[in-house]
Amino acid sequence: MTSFEYVRPESLDELLSLLRVHGPHARLLAGGTDLLVRLRKAPPFGFGEASDTPPVVIDLKRVAELRADVVDVDGRIRIGARAVMTDIIDDKRIRALFPALVEAAMVVGSVQIRNRATLTGNLCNASPAADTAPALLGYGAHLNLISAAGSRQMPLDDFFTGPGRTLLAPGEIVESIDIPEPRECTGGAFARLTRRHGVDLAIVSVCCVIRESGDVRFAFGAVGPRPLTVVCRHDVSLDEVVKNATPISDLRAAAEYRAAMLRVLARRALNTAQARLHRAQHSA
Repeated sequence: MTSFEYVRPESLDELLSLLRVHGPHARLLAGGTDLLVRLRKAPPFGFGEASDTPPVVIDLKRVAELRADVVDVDGRIRIGARAVMTDIIDDKRIRALFPALVEAAMVVGSVQIRNRATLTGNLCNASPAADTAPALLGYGAHLNLISAAGSRQMPLDDFFTGPGRTLLAPGEIVESIDIPEPRECTGGAFARLTRRHGVDLAIVSVCCVIRESGDVRFAFGAVGPRPLTVVCRHDVSLDEVVKNATPISDLRAAAEYRAAMLRVLARRALNTAQARLHRAQHSA
């Protein structure tokens, strides 16, 4: 591992000032489950590129304004930037309203990783196979962004631009994630396929959210350069739903296998979501 500067700001103003100084070359440390792996792979001890080592790493864990809790805000569930996967899994409101997100968080790495990995970091890493991205897209999540220039909100569906790339502006960070609370009965489900159980990346992942009105929202991971969202009606054909997926062949699976399994997982997620919707209607 080559050397780099490590700083630990105590306030949001200090953090934003550091980002102004160091610009896009700085790397943010929240849970560190992705960043530390990259740092270990960098020379001289690893086999990655020297460019994998940033000149400065900024630790977010003492920035009090970046919250680590889950709160209700005007009909939305707001998840703080430092909330970890275990916080998501354990929160009663999220378990009741957004079961597909809980299912996605539960398959992120190991227990130890889930105790460290933040939900925001999983999104900002912008992996096409990120487990929580399809679930958050399925529920229509928005991101609250902040920089020295001010704050703004962005639909998560607009955030990803490609593998490892997002629309975060220089010096801008994700302060929190908002998920609108459903105004009607809703059923949601998440499914994924991997080569083995445990910490492997998804070959294909699917979230399906169906509402009492008949609106359906699918979101897919690992079948394109960024997570894919499809909004449709409950009676649409699955061939129509998956037609814009562009899976590739890699070490985990062939493109043809991904395409075939995408239909299988989409059907499973839809069936589970419909069953949960029916239970919600009967218990309302």
